[in-house]
Amino acid sequence: MTGRKRVTAAAGRELEIVTSYERLAVLAPAWDDLWRRADGLVFQSHAWVDAWWRTATRRDDRDLLIGLVWNGAALEAVLPFATIRRRGVTVLEWAAKEHSDYGDALLAPDRNRDAVTALWWEIAAAGGFDMLYLNRLLPDAAIRGIIAPDVASGRLRPNHRSEISYRVAGPWRRGTDWFEAQSKKTRQNYRRGRKFMEEGGELRFRLMGPDEPLEPVLTRVAALKRKWLERHGRASDLFDEGAPALAALVDVMARLGILHVFVLELAGAIVAVSINVVQRRRMMAFITTYDPEFERASPGMVLMMDYIQWSIDQGLEMVDFMCGGEDFKRRFATESATLESVTGARTLVGRLAMLADSAGHAIKNWRSRPAATGAPADSAEPSPSHR
Repeated sequence: MTGRKRVTAAAGRELEIVTSYERLAVLAPAWDDLWRRADGLVFQSHAWVDAWWRTATRRDDRDLLIGLVWNGAALEAVLPFATIRRRGVTVLEWAAKEHSDYGDALLAPDRNRDAVTALWWEIAAAGGFDMLYLNRLLPDAAIRGIIAPDVASGRLRPNHRSEISYRVAGPWRRGTDWFEAQSKKTRQNYRRGRKFMEEGGELRFRLMGPDEPLEPVLTRVAALKRKWLERHGRASDLFDEGAPALAALVDVMARLGILHVFVLELAGAIVAVSINVVQRRRMMAFITTYDPEFERASPGMVLMMDYIQWSIDQGLEMVDFMCGGEDFKRRFATESATLESVTGARTLVGRLAMLADSAGHAIKNWRSRPAATGAPADSAEPSPSHR
């Protein structure tokens, strides 16, 4: 089912599956309206999916597979999926999965539930993929209600991969209240870090203004991230030199009016940056990085403590570090949420791929068993951030 062909569903709703970018592009007004009504996160916005598709790598291996429920001219549901071919297996996953901390459906509060269920089955019937893998599911993710019958029946199964989201929330009325509640060692490290950097010039924490040019900051962020990734033996095409994705995604945040870029400047030069968004009265940290030349002073930690205090002073209810179980996030966290994943096979190829993945995971756990100490293997260690 491609183009503008629709299938009639319950209560006069119509179902559509979008597979072309041309069709995706013209959906912006209806999708944006649904996004506002559903109080969606940036990762489920039309602009985010559009920016990802326009800048995605490996385009020849990807296809759109976005499900829609229409009620007349209004959208009631978007299931923002895409497929990718990996090692001969075509996987159904979230659109913009690589750059989205939380994956989910976008559902209107007054949606027709039977029509949404019918859309889910229509996507399965449309085919074009061997297996499904949906990850980074929050405990209250809207998609959980849609897939619950398949999980209960065993058609979908929890996957061994999970990530963790650390958060800061509490009763503090002022940022200084939160700061004073930290351990003596943490407060001392913060002050030492600031003092060490101030020996090199004026140290300034600030929120960038909406009219300031972003390109120089994004160039700096990408360069610092490439250094960090190289040092840790990792890679991310989001930060490749000249890659367009980072600028396109940050531009989406800016146009939606949710972008907050915090910088720590030493003598006018940026030593740490955090690219954040504010939604649902939460400060949500998308990318944080720092200059490794100043690692001794922990500029990233100083910046985080500054924007946490700023967020509390602004009356925000939470600072959400989003996905990634790094220790520097855990250190400040007062709570956490586990981001789960589910998987299911549609074809024999998909079933074989799932078996191979499960076997590989079992072998990895077996090899990582501690040597005759009786201590449990740390197989539940959360995954590091994809950024």
